[in-house]
Amino acid sequence: MIMQLEWIKTGIGPIKDLITFLNKESKTSDVITRQLIRELRDNLNIFYNAYKNNVSADIIIDMLSNKAYQDAIDKNYKFKKLRVGDIEPYHVLDERNRRYVGWNADKLMDKIDEKIVELKNLKQMNGNSVAQVKNNVALMISNLFYRIKLLVDFIRSDMK
Repeated sequence: MIMQLEWIKTGIGPIKDLITFLNKESKTSDVITRQLIRELRDNLNIFYNAYKNNVSADIIIDMLSNKAYQDAIDKNYKFKKLRVGDIEPYHVLDERNRRYVGWNADKLMDKIDEKIVELKNLKQMNGNSVAQVKNNVALMISNLFYRIKLLVDFIRSDMK
């Protein structure tokens, strides 16, 4: 099943800028922060290249990672190191993310992790493919992309 990634068109423009920003930020001396930033960067790159090459949802799901997040949880990492404070209306560049106003980096990272786990479990429960599932996988992946993008926009807003 080749997934149509039309929904990403509105968010694809700034992805290269966000990836460049994350590359620069990943040079921190804080090892856990560096791993989290790199994971966000790698996941954004997956979406970018999936869009350019019309990649299937199954491949996208396989390639998405949440290992750095889970390792950070195990090490009792304080996610305010990524960005202190709450998401304000001016942080939200995509209208669909308005519902996250008032959230912080910790809560948003948790939702990102939850969605990655859900997609991987859904794929595993259905013969290692989401091609025939009843869930709206395209919407689930789209929501994940925009959550990641929001988190990076939020982190970056502190650096401007």
